[in-house]
Amino acid sequence: MNAPVPLHFYDEPVEVSFTRPPALEKKPPCPDAFTWREQRYTVVELLAEWADFRRRGRMARNMQPQHAAVASERGSWGVGRFYFRVKVDTGQVFELYYDRAPKDAGARKGSWVLVGEYEAGK
Repeated sequence: MNAPVPLHFYDEPVEVSFTRPPALEKKPPCPDAFTWREQRYTVVELLAEWADFRRRGRMARNMQPQHAAVASERGSWGVGRFYFRVKVDTGQVFELYYDRAPKDAGARKGSWVLVGEYEAGK
């Protein structure tokens, strides 16, 4: 399988929606749709998904090495990203992720980010 070819990098927030709310808020499935720049996109196909539990920034330095090794496999509170590469109803291919890190005490739920657009497969 060939690596996806990136077309545009955005790194912008998006609002997502689900037909059924996720059972686990901090471990969501692929969204059914998302809104970006005031346009709604419906996901028609999940092309790939993966998780990244690496600790970033100051979180990378606040854990003993043996605990950090376990956390990198399954995550820990507020750490981790769930990535999804999707094809949408316009035929475009996007990559987005859910970041479990709380932004501050008032925004503890994490956030969704649109990474970029990729060349659609033939």
